[in-house]
Amino acid sequence: MAARNKARKRAFQILFEADQRGASVRDVLADWIRHSRSDDRQPPVSEYTMELVEGYAGHADRIDELISTYAVGWTLDRMPVVDRNILRLGAYELVWVDETPDAVVIDEAVQLAKEFSTDDSPSFVNGLLARLKDLKPSLRREA
Repeated sequence: MAARNKARKRAFQILFEADQRGASVRDVLADWIRHSRSDDRQPPVSEYTMELVEGYAGHADRIDELISTYAVGWTLDRMPVVDRNILRLGAYELVWVDETPDAVVIDEAVQLAKEFSTDDSPSFVNGLLARLKDLKPSLRREA
């Protein structure tokens, strides 16, 4: 598995854990880093994982607003927790990270949905992130 792919998967797991625990993503990230340094069985937290989690945390309110606005027929609260956090990560990387091509961001998010969520989730994630991609220029101006 490529390094960036692993980093995204770990960032997703951190966002998911924070959501489930009702904790700050930064606190959960700190826990993961602390555990990886004190327990050899825990995988290290890469720089890119930290960048993704911190980046999401810095734009969390805006990202949730975007997801809520463009998720047709779903409120953020009703959305499956897995999908919500895949979308959060994908929206951050899509709108605010220029180094990663949009197609890669969407494909990686769809792969996470295939691995961790329902049969309907990949198309839902793909559709919502594709909509954000199309709106990206205006979303960046508003952000």
